[in-house]
Amino acid sequence: LDPSHPHAKAQDTVLHLAAEKGSVEDLELEDVLKVGYKGIKCVESGGPEPGVGCAGRGVITSINFLEENGAYDDVDYVSYDVLG
Repeated sequence: LDPSHPHAKAQDTVLHLAAEKGSVEDLELEDVLKVGYKGIKCVESGGPEPGVGCAGRGVITSINFLEENGAYDDVDYVSYDVLG
């Protein structure tokens, strides 16, 4: 979180919400996609704790979910911030 913006809140991740609801198939796009400044759409994929599991799983699961649910419709540019 940015300390200069104390109202900021960490965004729930696709994997966290999928685990809470049972599976990614139980999610709606509105559950994970948040719209911010100037209409910028943001999604956090999430992943396992460091040293446990495969971080790529969260990225693959999230991208597949976004594609299947039309998140890339009417979008001019997509940017991924990926570890590694």
